Amino acid sequence: MKVAVLAGDGIGKEVTAEALRVLQAVVPKSAALEIAHAPIGGAGVEAAGDPLPSATLELARKSDAILFGAAGEPGDEKIPFDMRPGASLLRLRKALGLFANFRPAFLFPELADASSLKREIVDGLDIVILRELTGDLYFGEPRGVTNEGGERVGINTMRYSESEVRRIGHAAFRAARMRNRKVCSVDKANVLETMQLWRDVMTEVGTEYPDVELTHTFVDAAAMMLMRNPRQFDVIVTGNVFGDILSDAAAMLTGSIGMLPSASLGSGRLGLYEPVHGTAPDIAGKNIANPLAAILSVEMMLRLSFDMQEAAARIRRAVSAVLAEGYRTADIYEPGTKRVGTREMGDAMLAALR
Repeated sequence: MKVAVLAGDGIGKEVTAEALRVLQAVVPKSAALEIAHAPIGGAGVEAAGDPLPSATLELARKSDAILFGAAGEPGDEKIPFDMRPGASLLRLRKALGLFANFRPAFLFPELADASSLKREIVDGLDIVILRELTGDLYFGEPRGVTNEGGERVGINTMRYSESEVRRIGHAAFRAARMRNRKVCSVDKANVLETMQLWRDVMTEVGTEYPDVELTHTFVDAAAMMLMRNPRQFDVIVTGNVFGDILSDAAAMLTGSIGMLPSASLGSGRLGLYEPVHGTAPDIAGKNIANPLAAILSVEMMLRLSFDMQEAAARIRRAVSAVLAEGYRTADIYEPGTKRVGTREMGDAMLAALR
Protein backbone atom coordinates (compact mmCIF):
# COMPACT_ATOMS: atom_id res chain seq x y z
CA MET A 1 0.00 0.00 0.00
CA LYS A 2 2.25 2.76 -1.33
CA VAL A 3 1.12 6.37 -0.98
CA ALA A 4 3.06 9.27 -2.46
CA VAL A 5 2.54 12.54 -0.59
CA LEU A 6 3.00 15.68 -2.67
CA ALA A 7 2.18 18.43 -0.19
CA GLY A 8 3.19 21.27 -2.52
CA ASP A 9 2.84 24.91 -1.57
CA GLY A 10 0.92 27.22 0.75
CA ILE A 11 -1.54 25.47 3.04
CA GLY A 12 -0.92 22.21 1.21
CA LYS A 13 1.75 21.25 3.72
CA GLU A 14 -0.49 21.88 6.72
CA VAL A 15 -3.61 20.12 5.51
CA THR A 16 -1.79 17.05 4.18
CA ALA A 17 -0.01 16.69 7.53
CA GLU A 18 -3.38 16.32 9.26
CA ALA A 19 -4.71 14.03 6.55
CA LEU A 20 -1.71 11.76 7.01
CA ARG A 21 -2.33 11.54 10.75
CA VAL A 22 -5.86 10.35 10.01
CA LEU A 23 -4.69 7.92 7.32
CA GLN A 24 -2.22 6.32 9.70
CA ALA A 25 -4.88 6.09 12.42
CA VAL A 26 -7.38 4.11 10.32
CA VAL A 27 -5.19 1.84 8.21
CA PRO A 28 -4.44 -1.48 9.95
CA LYS A 29 -0.80 -2.44 10.37
CA SER A 30 -1.41 -5.53 8.29
CA ALA A 31 -1.91 -3.27 5.25
CA ALA A 32 1.82 -2.39 5.31
CA LEU A 33 1.28 1.30 4.59
CA GLU A 34 4.30 2.95 2.93
CA ILE A 35 4.45 6.74 2.72
CA ALA A 36 6.97 8.67 0.63
CA HIS A 37 7.21 12.44 0.21
CA ALA A 38 8.30 14.46 -2.83
CA PRO A 39 8.22 18.15 -3.82
CA ILE A 40 5.91 19.65 -6.43
CA GLY A 41 4.90 23.14 -7.51
CA GLY A 42 6.97 25.95 -6.05
CA ALA A 43 8.61 23.40 -3.76
CA GLY A 44 9.65 21.46 -6.87
CA VAL A 45 11.21 24.56 -8.43
CA GLU A 46 13.11 25.23 -5.21
CA ALA A 47 14.32 21.64 -4.90
CA ALA A 48 15.03 20.71 -8.52
CA GLY A 49 14.37 23.70 -10.77
CA ASP A 50 11.12 22.22 -12.13
CA PRO A 51 7.55 22.38 -10.76
CA LEU A 52 7.26 18.67 -11.57
CA PRO A 53 10.69 17.15 -10.92
CA SER A 54 11.45 13.87 -12.69
CA ALA A 55 11.99 12.15 -9.34
CA THR A 56 8.54 13.25 -8.19
CA LEU A 57 6.93 11.89 -11.33
CA GLU A 58 8.83 8.62 -10.97
CA LEU A 59 7.65 8.25 -7.37
CA ALA A 60 4.07 8.95 -8.42
CA ARG A 61 4.23 6.27 -11.12
CA LYS A 62 5.50 3.68 -8.63
CA SER A 63 2.79 4.44 -6.07
CA ASP A 64 -0.69 3.00 -5.61
CA ALA A 65 -2.19 6.39 -4.74
CA ILE A 66 -1.14 10.02 -4.48
CA LEU A 67 -2.15 12.49 -1.78
CA PHE A 68 -1.75 15.99 -3.18
CA GLY A 69 -1.94 19.21 -1.17
CA ALA A 70 -1.91 22.34 -3.33
CA ALA A 71 0.46 23.98 -5.81
CA GLY A 72 0.91 27.49 -7.09
CA GLU A 73 2.40 30.81 -6.14
CA PRO A 74 1.43 34.46 -6.60
CA GLY A 75 2.60 35.67 -10.02
CA ASP A 76 2.26 32.25 -11.67
CA GLU A 77 0.63 33.80 -14.72
CA LYS A 78 3.83 35.70 -15.58
CA ILE A 79 5.87 32.49 -15.95
CA PRO A 80 5.97 30.24 -19.06
CA PHE A 81 3.23 27.60 -18.73
CA ASP A 82 5.39 24.51 -18.15
CA MET A 83 7.37 26.29 -15.44
CA ARG A 84 4.39 27.58 -13.51
CA PRO A 85 4.10 25.95 -10.06
CA GLY A 86 0.32 25.96 -10.47
CA ALA A 87 0.56 24.02 -13.75
CA SER A 88 2.41 21.12 -12.11
CA LEU A 89 -0.86 19.41 -11.22
CA LEU A 90 -2.10 19.58 -14.82
CA ARG A 91 1.19 18.13 -16.01
CA LEU A 92 1.09 15.37 -13.41
CA ARG A 93 -2.45 14.31 -14.29
CA LYS A 94 -1.54 14.25 -17.96
CA ALA A 95 1.64 12.24 -17.42
CA LEU A 96 -0.20 9.63 -15.33
CA GLY A 97 -3.09 9.28 -17.75
CA LEU A 98 -5.63 10.50 -15.21
CA PHE A 99 -8.62 11.62 -17.25
CA ALA A 100 -11.57 11.72 -14.84
CA ASN A 101 -11.84 14.16 -11.96
CA PHE A 102 -14.58 13.27 -9.47
CA ARG A 103 -15.62 16.24 -7.37
CA PRO A 104 -18.41 15.42 -4.93
CA ALA A 105 -20.45 18.26 -3.49
CA PHE A 106 -22.24 17.04 -0.39
CA LEU A 107 -23.55 18.87 2.64
CA PHE A 108 -23.01 17.74 6.19
CA PRO A 109 -26.26 18.58 8.02
CA GLU A 110 -24.28 20.42 10.70
CA LEU A 111 -23.13 22.95 8.07
CA ALA A 112 -26.47 23.67 6.41
CA ASP A 113 -26.52 27.20 7.80
CA ALA A 114 -22.96 27.88 6.57
CA SER A 115 -24.07 27.64 2.94
CA SER A 116 -24.65 30.84 0.98
CA LEU A 117 -28.09 29.48 0.03
CA LYS A 118 -31.11 28.84 2.19
CA ARG A 119 -31.23 25.59 4.14
CA GLU A 120 -34.30 24.35 2.25
CA ILE A 121 -32.38 24.60 -1.04
CA VAL A 122 -29.21 22.77 0.03
CA ASP A 123 -30.45 20.38 2.71
CA GLY A 124 -29.57 16.85 1.63
CA LEU A 125 -27.29 18.01 -1.19
CA ASP A 126 -25.23 15.14 -2.66
CA ILE A 127 -24.04 15.52 -6.26
CA VAL A 128 -20.91 14.58 -8.20
CA ILE A 129 -19.29 16.71 -10.88
CA LEU A 130 -17.23 14.59 -13.24
CA ARG A 131 -14.70 16.73 -15.11
CA GLU A 132 -12.67 15.51 -18.09
CA LEU A 133 -9.00 16.30 -17.45
CA THR A 134 -6.88 15.72 -20.53
CA GLY A 135 -8.45 17.81 -23.29
CA ASP A 136 -10.12 21.18 -23.81
CA LEU A 137 -8.54 24.63 -23.61
CA TYR A 138 -6.00 23.66 -20.97
CA PHE A 139 -4.16 21.29 -23.32
CA GLY A 140 -5.34 22.10 -26.84
CA GLU A 141 -2.76 23.21 -29.40
CA PRO A 142 -1.90 25.72 -30.72
CA ARG A 143 -1.69 27.97 -27.68
CA GLY A 144 0.28 31.02 -26.65
CA VAL A 145 0.62 34.73 -27.36
CA THR A 146 1.77 35.84 -30.80
CA ASN A 147 2.24 39.13 -32.59
CA GLU A 148 -0.05 39.79 -35.54
CA GLY A 149 -0.02 43.10 -37.37
CA GLY A 150 1.81 44.82 -34.57
CA GLU A 151 -0.49 43.73 -31.72
CA ARG A 152 -0.48 40.80 -29.32
CA VAL A 153 -2.95 38.00 -29.91
CA GLY A 154 -3.71 35.28 -27.35
CA ILE A 155 -4.58 31.82 -28.65
CA ASN A 156 -6.02 28.78 -26.89
CA THR A 157 -7.62 25.83 -28.64
CA MET A 158 -10.69 23.94 -27.45
CA ARG A 159 -10.18 20.38 -28.65
CA TYR A 160 -11.76 17.04 -27.86
CA SER A 161 -11.48 13.73 -29.67
CA GLU A 162 -14.37 11.32 -29.87
CA SER A 163 -12.46 8.74 -27.81
CA GLU A 164 -11.81 11.25 -25.00
CA VAL A 165 -15.50 12.14 -24.77
CA ARG A 166 -16.59 8.51 -24.96
CA ARG A 167 -14.16 7.54 -22.18
CA ILE A 168 -15.42 10.18 -19.73
CA GLY A 169 -19.00 9.42 -20.74
CA HIS A 170 -18.70 5.77 -19.73
CA ALA A 171 -17.16 6.85 -16.41
CA ALA A 172 -20.13 9.15 -15.76
CA PHE A 173 -22.76 6.51 -16.53
CA ARG A 174 -20.99 3.90 -14.41
CA ALA A 175 -20.89 6.37 -11.51
CA ALA A 176 -24.59 7.17 -11.94
CA ARG A 177 -25.47 3.47 -11.78
CA MET A 178 -24.05 3.43 -8.25
CA ARG A 179 -26.05 6.51 -7.27
CA ASN A 180 -29.45 7.80 -8.45
CA ARG A 181 -29.10 6.85 -12.14
CA LYS A 182 -29.16 10.36 -13.58
CA VAL A 183 -26.50 12.00 -15.78
CA CYS A 184 -26.57 15.63 -16.87
CA SER A 185 -24.06 16.41 -19.63
CA VAL A 186 -23.07 20.08 -19.63
CA ASP A 187 -21.78 21.72 -22.80
CA LYS A 188 -22.13 24.79 -25.04
CA ALA A 189 -23.24 22.95 -28.14
CA ASN A 190 -25.26 25.89 -29.42
CA VAL A 191 -22.13 27.90 -30.34
CA LEU A 192 -19.10 25.56 -30.17
CA GLU A 193 -18.48 22.77 -32.66
CA THR A 194 -16.30 20.97 -30.11
CA MET A 195 -19.24 20.90 -27.75
CA GLN A 196 -21.60 19.66 -30.48
CA LEU A 197 -19.28 16.67 -30.88
CA TRP A 198 -19.35 16.30 -27.09
CA ARG A 199 -23.16 16.21 -27.07
CA ASP A 200 -23.39 13.79 -29.99
CA VAL A 201 -20.95 11.33 -28.42
CA MET A 202 -22.59 11.58 -24.98
CA THR A 203 -25.92 10.76 -26.59
CA GLU A 204 -24.39 7.72 -28.28
CA VAL A 205 -22.85 6.50 -25.02
CA GLY A 206 -26.17 7.00 -23.25
CA THR A 207 -27.85 4.42 -25.48
CA GLU A 208 -25.65 1.78 -23.83
CA TYR A 209 -27.13 2.63 -20.41
CA PRO A 210 -30.92 2.49 -20.85
CA ASP A 211 -31.36 2.35 -17.08
CA VAL A 212 -29.74 5.80 -16.62
CA GLU A 213 -31.53 9.04 -17.47
CA LEU A 214 -29.47 11.39 -19.66
CA THR A 215 -30.14 15.11 -20.02
CA HIS A 216 -28.15 17.84 -21.78
CA THR A 217 -27.75 21.38 -20.45
CA PHE A 218 -25.83 24.43 -21.64
CA VAL A 219 -23.18 25.54 -19.15
CA ASP A 220 -24.74 28.92 -18.43
CA ALA A 221 -28.06 27.27 -17.61
CA ALA A 222 -26.31 24.67 -15.49
CA ALA A 223 -24.64 27.39 -13.41
CA MET A 224 -28.03 28.99 -12.79
CA MET A 225 -29.64 25.65 -11.93
CA LEU A 226 -26.87 24.84 -9.44
CA MET A 227 -27.78 27.97 -7.52
CA ARG A 228 -31.56 27.64 -7.85
CA ASN A 229 -32.14 23.91 -7.37
CA PRO A 230 -28.90 21.93 -6.96
CA ARG A 231 -30.60 18.80 -5.64
CA GLN A 232 -32.09 18.09 -9.07
CA PHE A 233 -28.65 16.85 -10.15
CA ASP A 234 -27.02 13.50 -9.52
CA VAL A 235 -23.93 13.17 -11.77
CA ILE A 236 -22.85 16.15 -13.87
CA VAL A 237 -20.32 15.36 -16.60
CA THR A 238 -18.55 18.12 -18.47
CA GLY A 239 -15.30 19.27 -20.05
CA ASN A 240 -12.12 20.46 -18.43
CA VAL A 241 -12.83 24.20 -18.33
CA PHE A 242 -16.55 24.08 -17.54
CA GLY A 243 -15.91 21.41 -14.90
CA ASP A 244 -13.21 23.49 -13.26
CA ILE A 245 -15.59 26.43 -12.89
CA LEU A 246 -18.78 24.58 -11.98
CA SER A 247 -17.13 22.40 -9.34
CA ASP A 248 -15.76 25.44 -7.50
CA ALA A 249 -19.18 27.07 -7.67
CA ALA A 250 -20.78 23.90 -6.31
CA ALA A 251 -18.25 23.84 -3.49
CA MET A 252 -19.76 26.99 -2.02
CA LEU A 253 -23.16 25.32 -1.80
CA THR A 254 -21.67 23.19 0.96
CA GLY A 255 -20.55 26.12 3.11
CA SER A 256 -16.85 26.20 2.27
CA ILE A 257 -14.45 25.07 -0.43
CA GLY A 258 -12.39 23.84 2.52
CA MET A 259 -14.79 20.93 2.98
CA LEU A 260 -14.59 19.23 -0.40
CA PRO A 261 -12.26 16.48 -1.65
CA SER A 262 -11.65 15.26 -5.17
CA ALA A 263 -10.22 12.26 -6.98
CA SER A 264 -8.48 12.11 -10.35
CA LEU A 265 -8.64 8.62 -11.84
CA GLY A 266 -7.48 6.80 -14.96
CA SER A 267 -8.11 3.32 -16.28
CA GLY A 268 -6.19 1.56 -13.48
CA ARG A 269 -6.12 1.63 -9.69
CA LEU A 270 -3.79 4.61 -9.36
CA GLY A 271 -5.61 7.71 -8.21
CA LEU A 272 -4.63 11.23 -7.23
CA TYR A 273 -6.57 12.64 -4.28
CA GLU A 274 -6.63 16.29 -3.31
CA PRO A 275 -8.70 18.97 -1.61
CA VAL A 276 -10.51 21.24 -4.05
CA HIS A 277 -9.10 24.40 -2.46
CA GLY A 278 -5.87 26.08 -3.56
CA THR A 279 -2.72 27.22 -1.81
CA ALA A 280 -4.30 30.18 0.08
CA PRO A 281 -0.93 31.92 0.62
CA ASP A 282 -2.55 34.61 2.79
CA ILE A 283 -3.22 32.09 5.57
CA ALA A 284 -0.37 29.62 4.96
CA GLY A 285 1.65 28.77 8.05
CA LYS A 286 -0.87 30.40 10.40
CA ASN A 287 -2.69 27.26 11.63
CA ILE A 288 -5.94 28.58 10.13
CA ALA A 289 -6.65 26.33 7.14
CA ASN A 290 -9.43 23.75 7.20
CA PRO A 291 -7.90 20.25 6.85
CA LEU A 292 -11.22 18.43 6.42
CA ALA A 293 -11.14 18.48 2.60
CA ALA A 294 -7.71 16.83 2.66
CA ILE A 295 -8.94 14.34 5.27
CA LEU A 296 -11.98 13.53 3.13
CA SER A 297 -9.62 13.09 0.18
CA VAL A 298 -8.02 10.29 2.19
CA GLU A 299 -11.50 8.84 2.67
CA MET A 300 -11.96 8.82 -1.13
CA MET A 301 -8.52 7.24 -1.55
CA LEU A 302 -9.37 4.38 0.78
CA ARG A 303 -12.68 3.74 -1.00
CA LEU A 304 -11.59 4.06 -4.62
CA SER A 305 -7.94 2.95 -4.75
CA PHE A 306 -7.73 0.47 -1.88
CA ASP A 307 -11.33 -0.78 -1.45
CA MET A 308 -11.04 -0.22 2.31
CA GLN A 309 -14.70 0.64 2.77
CA GLU A 310 -14.88 0.37 6.56
CA ALA A 311 -11.79 2.52 7.11
CA ALA A 312 -13.29 5.13 4.77
CA ALA A 313 -16.62 4.98 6.59
CA ARG A 314 -14.85 5.56 9.90
CA ILE A 315 -13.40 8.80 8.55
CA ARG A 316 -16.78 10.02 7.29
CA ARG A 317 -18.38 9.22 10.64
CA ALA A 318 -15.58 10.99 12.49
CA VAL A 319 -16.02 14.16 10.40
CA SER A 320 -19.74 14.14 11.21
CA ALA A 321 -18.98 13.63 14.90
CA VAL A 322 -16.44 16.46 15.02
CA LEU A 323 -18.88 18.85 13.34
CA ALA A 324 -21.70 17.71 15.63
CA GLU A 325 -19.48 18.54 18.61
CA GLY A 326 -19.20 22.07 17.27
CA TYR A 327 -15.57 22.19 16.12
CA ARG A 328 -15.07 24.72 13.33
CA THR A 329 -12.11 26.23 11.50
CA ALA A 330 -12.36 29.90 10.54
CA ASP A 331 -13.98 29.28 7.14
CA ILE A 332 -17.00 27.47 8.64
CA TYR A 333 -17.14 29.19 12.02
CA GLU A 334 -20.49 30.42 13.31
CA PRO A 335 -21.32 32.05 16.66
CA GLY A 336 -21.91 29.38 19.27
CA THR A 337 -19.41 26.90 17.79
CA LYS A 338 -15.82 26.16 18.85
CA ARG A 339 -13.25 27.89 16.66
CA VAL A 340 -10.10 25.78 16.23
CA GLY A 341 -6.99 25.77 14.08
CA THR A 342 -5.69 23.28 11.55
CA ARG A 343 -3.80 21.17 14.05
CA GLU A 344 -6.61 21.24 16.61
CA MET A 345 -9.11 20.04 14.01
CA GLY A 346 -6.74 17.16 13.30
CA ASP A 347 -6.59 16.41 17.04
CA ALA A 348 -10.40 16.39 17.19
CA MET A 349 -10.51 13.94 14.29
CA LEU A 350 -8.08 11.57 15.97
CA ALA A 351 -10.11 11.72 19.18
CA ALA A 352 -13.29 10.89 17.24
CA LEU A 353 -11.56 7.91 15.61
CA ARG A 354 -10.51 6.32 18.90
